[in-house]
Amino acid sequence: MIVTVTLNPALDLTYPVGALVPHRTHRVTGVAERAGGKGLNVARVLHALGEPVLATGLLGGPSGAVVASLLAAEGVPASFVPITGDTRRTVAVVDPGGATGFWEPGPVIPAAEWLRFVDHFRELVGRAAVVTLCGSLPPGLPIDAYAVLSRLAAAEHVPVLLDTSGPALRHGLAAAPTVAKPNAEELAELGPITAPTGGALVVSHGPEGLHAITPDGEFRCAPPHPVDGNPTGAGDACAAALARGLRDGVGWPELLADAVALGAAAVASPVAGSFDPDVYRSTRAALAVTSGGAAC
Repeated sequence: MIVTVTLNPALDLTYPVGALVPHRTHRVTGVAERAGGKGLNVARVLHALGEPVLATGLLGGPSGAVVASLLAAEGVPASFVPITGDTRRTVAVVDPGGATGFWEPGPVIPAAEWLRFVDHFRELVGRAAVVTLCGSLPPGLPIDAYAVLSRLAAAEHVPVLLDTSGPALRHGLAAAPTVAKPNAEELAELGPITAPTGGALVVSHGPEGLHAITPDGEFRCAPPHPVDGNPTGAGDACAAALARGLRDGVGWPELLADAVALGAAAVASPVAGSFDPDVYRSTRAALAVTSGGAAC
């Protein structure tokens, strides 16, 4: 199975309004709740693809209980470590001009709860074919938390996909994950870096596709045409495709094409963690991957 780790999940709330006006009271026409966090979106996509997956991470408080119930309602297998703090919430206020987001930082995680999760992860990783480490770190966790988990997986010879940003990405790269998947902006914030030793760096350039620097060479792949929709979950869908390909030992040209196609299909879907199967199939059939300027 593929184990997806989300250390800072969220209860995502969406408020639609007629128009967003600063310093005014707004009447919300409805409230949508969804279990949020990059790793949970990866788990959803894999589950929709029919792949064996298990979501894990840290959940607590009333918001955490809602996240757990929402995941269960979707049928996504999960095994979370309970915490005393309340899982964070994110609020997106949507009007005809777009969305405005308010992201809570997450609960402070005491050292004892982090160590309890490490023990839990150590038990799970022995049954995992691939591990994904995705999203931000909540306050209180060591900045090298992903490096700790990555080394535990490596000790069991389990491939690791890392998808985070900022200091968590820099410290995570030091543990040489199998694949690191930042976007171009996240990578630029770190300054010049190279692919993890023995691993691969897959950089997302949004609608321009993916650029992979791997032990087998460099590869590029872009959608054949722009896809209109919601790009929020595109990177998570790419991560799901990469994790599945790592498990199956797929070569880089095919793996990159699958990731780009699934990302495009996620843009065509209205909510993160889902994808449009028809767009996935049609995009995948039209893709070409380039290496050194030649199609693969």
